[in-house]
Amino acid sequence: MPNTNPTIQLLMKKTVKTLVLFTCLSVLSGGLSAQLKLPVSNAFMNDLKKVIADHASHFDHIRGEVITESPQTTEYQCTLQVNGAEESSITKHSSKKSNYSWEAVMLTTESFEKAKQKFKSLYNQLNNLSAGLGDHQQVRFKGDYESPKEEKKFTAIIFKASPSTEGSDKVKLELSLQFHSPMEWKVKVMVYDQERADEERGSRVEE
Repeated sequence: MPNTNPTIQLLMKKTVKTLVLFTCLSVLSGGLSAQLKLPVSNAFMNDLKKVIADHASHFDHIRGEVITESPQTTEYQCTLQVNGAEESSITKHSSKKSNYSWEAVMLTTESFEKAKQKFKSLYNQLNNLSAGLGDHQQVRFKGDYESPKEEKKFTAIIFKASPSTEGSDKVKLELSLQFHSPMEWKVKVMVYDQERADEERGSRVEE
């Protein structure tokens, strides 16, 4: 026989309402948490798009004071505070002709596994990145993933701009994981001129 006690029925209704409210709050909380995580990645990508857009002008709008100078290179401060970067700088390469590169250190760690995870995470963000060049041309950067190996000490993925034009062929986006003695792994993102000599890229690795 059904229970018709008004007090019990009222308690049951309150219990159901509480459970429904709790479920709704849990869903909203999960969605809000996911949204709060997105701006960090989006802020970095937006900053990177500003760097890419300034490549054609040799990063003139974000190039600050000289840090160091040598016959081969001049290193400048980067005035753009790149979200998520430990540090960033701009380098003028003068060995053949004045080419410029921008570099941001995204992680420094003694753990190869942490560096590898960061490398993969950044690859997922950078691959298929849509960005505008200085001439307002819209391009998409694409690169094939290569899994880092600890014994190699250096892994780099170069993202090429598509469609291929005279302007887009000059700019390259690079993600690298490098070992620096005595016990550091660095994950870096770079934007640089196509003409920059390969030996200049390789010389950045510290065994």
